[in-house]
Amino acid sequence: MKKILILVLCLFISKVFSQETNEIQIKSEVNEVTVFIDGAQIKRLKAVDLKQGKTILKFVNLSPFIDAKSVQVKADGDVTVLSVNHQQNFIEKSKKAPDQIDLESKLKAVENDIKLENTYLYILTQELEFLKENRQISGKNEQVNVTSLKEAAIFYSTKLSALKLSELKRKETLYQLNKQKVDIENQIKVLTDKKEFPSGEILVTVDAKKALRANFELSYLVANASWFPSYDVRAKNINEPLELVYKANVRQDTKVDWSGVKIKFSSSNPNISGVAPELKTYFLDYYTAPPVYNQTNNSVSGIVLDDQGPLPGVNVIVKGTTIGTSTDFDGHYSISIPNNMSELVFSFIGMESKTILANNPNINVTLEASNNKLEEVVVTGYGSRNKGFIEEKLQGKVAGVQIRGAASDNLANQITKVEKQTAVEFEINTPFNLKSSTKSYAVDMKGYLIDAKYQYYSVPKIDKKAFLLAQITNWEQYNLLDGEVNIFFEGAFVGKSLLDLRQVSDTMQISLGIDKQVIVNREQIKNYTTKQLIGNKKEETKAWKISIKNNKNQQINMVVFDQVPVSTLDEIKVEVQNTTGGQYNIKNGEVKWEFLLLPKNQKDFDLKYAVKYPKDKDLIIE
Repeated sequence: MKKILILVLCLFISKVFSQETNEIQIKSEVNEVTVFIDGAQIKRLKAVDLKQGKTILKFVNLSPFIDAKSVQVKADGDVTVLSVNHQQNFIEKSKKAPDQIDLESKLKAVENDIKLENTYLYILTQELEFLKENRQISGKNEQVNVTSLKEAAIFYSTKLSALKLSELKRKETLYQLNKQKVDIENQIKVLTDKKEFPSGEILVTVDAKKALRANFELSYLVANASWFPSYDVRAKNINEPLELVYKANVRQDTKVDWSGVKIKFSSSNPNISGVAPELKTYFLDYYTAPPVYNQTNNSVSGIVLDDQGPLPGVNVIVKGTTIGTSTDFDGHYSISIPNNMSELVFSFIGMESKTILANNPNINVTLEASNNKLEEVVVTGYGSRNKGFIEEKLQGKVAGVQIRGAASDNLANQITKVEKQTAVEFEINTPFNLKSSTKSYAVDMKGYLIDAKYQYYSVPKIDKKAFLLAQITNWEQYNLLDGEVNIFFEGAFVGKSLLDLRQVSDTMQISLGIDKQVIVNREQIKNYTTKQLIGNKKEETKAWKISIKNNKNQQINMVVFDQVPVSTLDEIKVEVQNTTGGQYNIKNGEVKWEFLLLPKNQKDFDLKYAVKYPKDKDLIIE
């Protein structure tokens, strides 16, 4: 009987242990990445040998910035995914790059040398103090002969000189060591931030009906990766097509290197709400303030700091757009912003993001360390519901229409453009390497030669300069996004401009900068400017002369704008007396001259108007 009980107990224990869930640690590589305007989708592929029954697959050495709600798992074969858990491993920190490890080792050695030099300096200081305190060579009642005095003086001078020279050398060495320390610290800051992060892990519980090798597809969204578009626009002259290069400025600091990955750049932003807006009732009441128009700063620059000093690699984005830039090695940034856009968003890994009103051409920002803790979140899926979790591979190629061929034979020709219902993706057809760091990398995505109409534009009342505009029709086929433009004209870099597609209609205009060979002037004609009383009315007459001179060797097409004030009261009358053939818009007061100007020629336009109003009122007229 006793033997039977022992046998039953052994069978029970064997049964229990046989039902224990097996755990396998999985090390995988990033295979595909889709980089969004803010964030990236990571895809990992891994083949795993499974035993029959339940198994926990622990995918390790992942990014600490995974969005747990986005984790998706797909498995082929006779395998059911029971649950998916995301967690952080605070014991195994994210791996540091070899360059960072080497720099930190050098920094430690330099810090030890600094301590040693400070110790030597302290010893020298003590010796100098001891020497000064013992300059007396005899007691009060002792006589000193000339020989002893001479020997003492020589000894004191020699010893003092040696100590002082040694002190100077030690201080110079200390200065060089401190300088070297600052350089290494700055280089470490470029490579990564100072904060250590836990390693991300995803636990996948599966049930296999039989022993087999299953292929797993793991995908998730990760933060601290982004891209924003920018453009190089080159025009040799106003008679040839415009060359436009579409560039992606990509940054990833996910704490995991991307090596030999298939990479895409998408115009989507998964962090923007897809909820359609709704109108609310517009209640109108008395004493409501009229609109105030403030002049927009079209360019903002400054420096971004933390508590240690300048902060390189900070993302600076115009809120609600794809227009962005990043700070350089010294924390400096410069960004062009569209009209009526007034907020900049500053973000950096491990720091609290800041949104700043862009009401000043110079804005300095200090970012503070984030106190947010990374917490474990669980996502669970069952059975066949895992199907369709991963986006199907995109097939086909929709190439942008290229006018007169591609712009160049570089990486821009190795891109496949895929148009989706709500976004555009640019896929790099060759494997791509991108290390995790605070650096930003520029990638040429697509190049075009575009036929454009060139026209000079000037508003001399505001700015006495001639701006060259390139006007492009059918621009929608190029799938452009808002972004900064580097302008090259006649072989030289002439400055930056802005591509703001929200205000574009059938024709897109790109400013190619200021042409100093087209001279614009506007001055008041004093002989025709009068002020007089007529009955119970005052009448003021204003006259302006606008001159345009073409110093170029070719004919130009130009448009010039000015304005006449528009009355909002019946008692104020505005009479336009001369526009020299300009088109006058009575609704907004705009006067427009559009003309061709031959080389070395000049055109003059007169603008004259009179304003009548009650004599007991005062009116400010330009």
